[in-house]
Amino acid sequence: MRMGLQVSADRGRYATKVEKLQADARWADEAGLDSVWTPQIPDEFDVMTAAALLAAATTRIEVGTAIVPIQPRHPVVLAQQALSVQAISGGRFTLGLGVSHHWIIKDMLGLPYERQATTMRCYLDVLDQALAGPGVVEVDNELFTIRQPFDVTDITPTPVMFAALGPVMLKLAGTRAAGTILWLADERTIASHIAPQITKAAAEAGRPAPRIMAGVPVCLCRDDEVDAAIERTNRTLSEVVASPNYVALMEHGDASTIGEVLICGSEATMEKRLRHFAEAGVTDLNARIVPVGDGRDEIKASAERTRTFLASVAPSLRTLA
Repeated sequence: MRMGLQVSADRGRYATKVEKLQADARWADEAGLDSVWTPQIPDEFDVMTAAALLAAATTRIEVGTAIVPIQPRHPVVLAQQALSVQAISGGRFTLGLGVSHHWIIKDMLGLPYERQATTMRCYLDVLDQALAGPGVVEVDNELFTIRQPFDVTDITPTPVMFAALGPVMLKLAGTRAAGTILWLADERTIASHIAPQITKAAAEAGRPAPRIMAGVPVCLCRDDEVDAAIERTNRTLSEVVASPNYVALMEHGDASTIGEVLICGSEATMEKRLRHFAEAGVTDLNARIVPVGDGRDEIKASAERTRTFLASVAPSLRTLA
């Protein structure tokens, strides 16, 4: 299992957003982690711009988006952005997509939120051609009629992964993408629901075994800090738990809150839980650090301890892939 780090803009600290993004990515690159992933937060830094900054600040680590909501971006525009980031990274970029949630696409942006699998399938029709290298993209499907030349870069391929949570999307991911990107999925959900379906779909299509990337909050802490870590996780990361997509996903597992997905505790406790995720079928873990403590100095020190632990355990987890 490959170890990745979620890197996102430092909310509210406008003057240091870019510096913080790049510093975190450089740390992961130099510490020997396998990947850095950056999300699109609805009211925050643009995810593709962030990916370009991460690519420019690093030299060897994979850079990925987790995720880009597809409805607000025309596939030609996103393909241009993705190929540009691929050129900046020298071939280290993975494009992570998703159909997002109704409360973002419909309620915030005023766009239709319907026929999600059809939307993703039609979008992939465009990306399959656009990301294959220089040439003309010609697509005529249910949603797009496109004839568009591309000459951004000859670095290929640009792997595409997307958030696939239900049976239809998992089959689509297995047959059309490099894998799936998850959030709020515990070990049981992955072992019993995600891994069997996407792996079967890929095998039946004659494709390589798919990547299963799990986004998981993590916190190295003392036993007497575990409750505080769970409380902080539920308080800061629970906004999406009520989304129907995640409600349905969590029915397959043991966790009912994001705090129950959290990997926390001592080094031994955390390593054991990380290994459980690997055994469940996770090929890539995207660690979202949740620090604990009172005041900025304690919070910062907690985050440093957790990420140092992740770097130390990454080599042994890699052997489980």
